Amino acid sequence: MADELELLRRADPVPADSPGYRDRELDERAEQRLRRLLHEDGPRRRVRLRAVLPRRGPRARLVWGLAATLVVLVIALDTVLGGPSTPRAVAAPRPLAVHVRSTPVPLKDMVALADAAAAGGSPRLRQGTHVQSWSLSLGDDKPPATLPEERVVRWRADATHTELVVATDPRRPGRPVLTDDGDDPHLVADGHVISRTTYPPMWNDAPPEGTPPHTAAALRAYLTETVRPEVDRSTAPLSTPELFDAVGQLLDHWTLGARESAALVRLFAEARGLRPAGEVTDRLGRFGRAYVYDTGGIRHMLILEPRTGAVLGIEDTCTEDDPAYGVKAGDVMAYRAWMR
Repeated sequence: MADELELLRRADPVPADSPGYRDRELDERAEQRLRRLLHEDGPRRRVRLRAVLPRRGPRARLVWGLAATLVVLVIALDTVLGGPSTPRAVAAPRPLAVHVRSTPVPLKDMVALADAAAAGGSPRLRQGTHVQSWSLSLGDDKPPATLPEERVVRWRADATHTELVVATDPRRPGRPVLTDDGDDPHLVADGHVISRTTYPPMWNDAPPEGTPPHTAAALRAYLTETVRPEVDRSTAPLSTPELFDAVGQLLDHWTLGARESAALVRLFAEARGLRPAGEVTDRLGRFGRAYVYDTGGIRHMLILEPRTGAVLGIEDTCTEDDPAYGVKAGDVMAYRAWMR
């Protein structure tokens, strides 16, 4: 809803105090501002326009409501389907914002909380995953496009498993979703099934398919094996980028239990450069504690459940402009939100 309101704030070509705000033709000034909003790029598109709905007369309210809806629809289609001059990432979510005046919690404190939560042994480890993701599709001659989807993997007792992937964006329920399944980015209906697959029985002891351990030392070795090929596996400690990469792979295969989550928090507490940032609300509306580190022009944000230390999500955001791909500082490159 915030995006639509922002569009309306920019789209109102006729302020409420204008004598022509009712169902009359737009004056020259209003026509000019509307043209600039709909058809011009760059800084001129960001003309400051207030969204004020008329408060007198049901007919005036209905007429302006329909007009405003049309403006929003045209802008949305222009953003998604615009030509190669489109400068910003299409449908890209805004970076998560740390709550003002929130108190950062050190990871060593999260270790104690996670250990206490794991004392009862519940919830337990479960094979399979449920994840919402947003990923930025980049091309040399096309504007960036953010592709939201949801993936659910469930395993059965006979070692078969199913995978369902749908195009959906919880920020805009019921709205069309951008996808690129087998083609260039295009719009599909919310909930469009990208793939539905049933796999035959599988057994694999190697990470990340193999069962993850629940002690910090054993989990560190497991994650090291996940990201380092056997032919080139060094004994050096996991770097923070390697740790994040391995955790992403782990959580795309397993839903961790309380003990595994507690072991993982211990590894995060040892990671170099990972610092507390404060409190956030993630893209599924869940409250969490954020921890960030920067590398190679990307800021990585880890979101932990504040009572158990379970990983709620990881967000990667550009900190530098990259004109070659039309990406600017602040664009979200990828976001994953895991659920039980």
